[in-house]
Amino acid sequence: MPSDSHTRNVPDNSYLNNLSEVFLLKVKTGEDTSEICQTLENLSSSKISQFLKKDEDKKAFWTNIYNAYYQILRIHKKQIKPRIYSARLFVIGREKMSLDDIEHGILRRFRYKYSLGFFANPFTSKFIRLHAVEQIDFRIHFALNCGAKSCPPISFYNPDQIEQQLDLATKSFLEQESDIDHSSRKIATTTLFKWFYWDFGGRKGIDEIFESILGINISGYKMIFKSFSWEENLHNFK
Repeated sequence: MPSDSHTRNVPDNSYLNNLSEVFLLKVKTGEDTSEICQTLENLSSSKISQFLKKDEDKKAFWTNIYNAYYQILRIHKKQIKPRIYSARLFVIGREKMSLDDIEHGILRRFRYKYSLGFFANPFTSKFIRLHAVEQIDFRIHFALNCGAKSCPPISFYNPDQIEQQLDLATKSFLEQESDIDHSSRKIATTTLFKWFYWDFGGRKGIDEIFESILGINISGYKMIFKSFSWEENLHNFK
């Protein structure tokens, strides 16, 4: 398995993303991941910047890393919520990190976790500010898996295909989680829209998502958010 010292002759746009996919594959197949964990730990911050230049690279890499580390922390380290999300239990780029650091720091561009997406976290570290995406992509909420029944299944994300992959993940999840009654003009859908309201652009943005992704006009419909099922559903690979 490649390590940081082996990256010199690997194209900038592929090394870390390939590594993240192999990492996730080893988690799926139950193989030893210690060498990859060590490689990720020993990376320099500058190497991460070198290989993850575009948002597409960042979204694919960090989504794979999140999904892999959740499984490791829950299955092998026996961590439970809320610690499994908030505690800095692994190292990437010589930086102690948590799952929250990846989700809310890097992929949500340092949004404060409990602000519905309205406010940035003023205590964000220099490392996270450096490696965060430039633009928040609401579709990552349909790609991150936290081991619960209401979470989307785990897929392998690649920067060259991530636009289509995230569209597909969003469409599949919303079709499964949304019940629309056109006669009463009501929609019951995922509470993710409520938790991260402004990531989706508020109610107007949510309406536009249903229109563009599912081709359904829900403008003016009463929206009900379904209860999130925390029933454990580990190893839910697509």
